[in-house]
Amino acid sequence: MNITVFCSAYSLDERYTAPAAEFARLLGQGGHTLVWGGSDAGLMGLLADGVKAAGGRLVGVQVELLKHKGYTGADEFVVTRDLAERKAQLLMRADAVVVLVGGLGTLDEVTEVLELKKHALHEKQVVVLDTEGFYAGLRTQLERMDTEGFLPRPLGELITFADTPAEVFEQLKA
Repeated sequence: MNITVFCSAYSLDERYTAPAAEFARLLGQGGHTLVWGGSDAGLMGLLADGVKAAGGRLVGVQVELLKHKGYTGADEFVVTRDLAERKAQLLMRADAVVVLVGGLGTLDEVTEVLELKKHALHEKQVVVLDTEGFYAGLRTQLERMDTEGFLPRPLGELITFADTPAEVFEQLKA
């Protein structure tokens, strides 16, 4: 399975890196391909290193502006003109999307993927690894949107949340 992962390119605390490293190990050991933003920095670099060490394949998709931060050990590396093209490539290459902790870029990516899914422009599974309750606020907001009729499809058809890396893979199998 090609699993596109949205996450931070910043170095983070152990409470975020440990679950990401476990996720990377499970992804690689499962024989899956990591499709990610292509960076060697922070959580992105940790994820790529972990997947590679566990035997997985790497497809990096980096924007021209940041190609100097590109991961050099990827099996395939794509450079895009801009962020919009990068997001399109990340989604196009995905069989499923997983969201780890991240900042504004990650939030932008996941909301775009959800908007496209809302309009049935793709049917790829989207799973959020909610490490340390990082996405509790997003989950609450999405649940409110669902409850109050702002979503044309049930929330559970658009996105699911997992507490552990193992639970992410259980949901991907379902």
